[in-house]
Amino acid sequence: MATLIHTLSDHSDDVNYCAFSPSCLATCSLDKTIRVYSLSDFTELPYSPLKGHTYAVHCCCFSPSGHVLASCSTDGATMVWDSRDGRLLAVLRQPSGSPVRVCRFSPESTYLVSGAADGSVVLWNMHSLKLHRSGNVKDGSLVACAFSPDRNFFVTGSSCGDLTVWDDKMKCLYNEKAHDLGVTCCDISSRPISDGEHGSMYFQMASCGQDNKIKIWFISFADFSGVELRYRCTLSGHSAPVLACAFSCDGQMLVSGSVDKSVIIYETSTGNILHTLYQHTRYVTTCAFAPCSLLLATGSMDKTVNIWQFDNKQPCPGSAVEHECEVAAENWSEDDVSAWLRAEGLADLVGLFKGNNIDGKELLNLTKESLTNELKIESLGLRSKILQKIEELRMKMVPVSSAVPDEFLCPITRELMKDPVIAADGYSYEKEAMENWISKKRRCSPMTNLPLHTLMLTPNRTLKMAISRWLEAQQ
Repeated sequence: MATLIHTLSDHSDDVNYCAFSPSCLATCSLDKTIRVYSLSDFTELPYSPLKGHTYAVHCCCFSPSGHVLASCSTDGATMVWDSRDGRLLAVLRQPSGSPVRVCRFSPESTYLVSGAADGSVVLWNMHSLKLHRSGNVKDGSLVACAFSPDRNFFVTGSSCGDLTVWDDKMKCLYNEKAHDLGVTCCDISSRPISDGEHGSMYFQMASCGQDNKIKIWFISFADFSGVELRYRCTLSGHSAPVLACAFSCDGQMLVSGSVDKSVIIYETSTGNILHTLYQHTRYVTTCAFAPCSLLLATGSMDKTVNIWQFDNKQPCPGSAVEHECEVAAENWSEDDVSAWLRAEGLADLVGLFKGNNIDGKELLNLTKESLTNELKIESLGLRSKILQKIEELRMKMVPVSSAVPDEFLCPITRELMKDPVIAADGYSYEKEAMENWISKKRRCSPMTNLPLHTLMLTPNRTLKMAISRWLEAQQ
């Protein structure tokens, strides 16, 4: 269940983009400003709004640490800000002077990409704040960009409909005509998955466009084999051009926003629609999931940003992203703790915890005695709930090796497979689960929703042996 918990109405013109860090939300607008809010209570930070651009701000993004914020504008500049105090760190001007439509940090913050209306792509070195390399797409304006989570590769999308894969030397590695009427946005899930049949590891990528469609792709990056981009399926839930798409931090959900004013949340593995949200009154231009919490932000030409909370959709247990978020809990700031409290339904405690300067390390060390004597929490039930949530946090801080690899989980049941079989769609499933799927007269793939040309199931002995070896290693 997605519940609207807050609406931000501070911009005086269309909202073009929104982006999360672990503790903040940034939004930008045609009104030339960037606004930054605390996730603890959604109040605007003292230095906000950021003013420096002379024309509309099209995109904003945080560095992986959340300490740096970038914004780009029609004025041909990409500005780099310190998100802790709002200081302007650099103004990076597109060499051509063309309006900059999109900007993105690389996963390790080494580079910042800026893409412009004339098709120029610039890779900026974030250590020197100087131009590293530049290039151009074949045709159209560059309007979308996404980095691979594990390497220095990135994908751009253009208004002519192409998806282009680049390396950090600005070498064009691959080009694909994806959307006939133009790409509007793209995103790559941070969680790797198996392609099922060959056991290769891929990332899922989503692209959306003016053709009203969202396309899901498998994309792999490897030095020895180059880049591979394979079409998986099309999601057709919208009735008008789709302007934005984004994966949740665990890769389990995909959200999209459209000219039809709706926001649709899909289950990634099946393509099924989980929620459709109709709160906005004009085109939905942007959507973003928060890292490490159950929050979604959607922005619109109605000048508002809506914040949604998921009440019953938890990250996939043992997922790499969930582990990455929670293993760093001891390093959380006070704002990170506030965001965690809100996500866990303990928003009433935000003020108390901040007043006592509770950061991640102190959070993990809280006891029944400290809650009673130091924080003065009198309710036994509330103390028990807090301690239970903290214990859940500690229990999930386990070695990555103990998490079940995603390729060992049945896509239907999300449980470890005992008798994997390969279906006609090339994916592997638990035999009993797939037989039950077929027995209900379903003649389509659980993964792609495309028709199965045969119902024959072939034992996947290689995968079964791999699961057995993994189980032995856990003992």
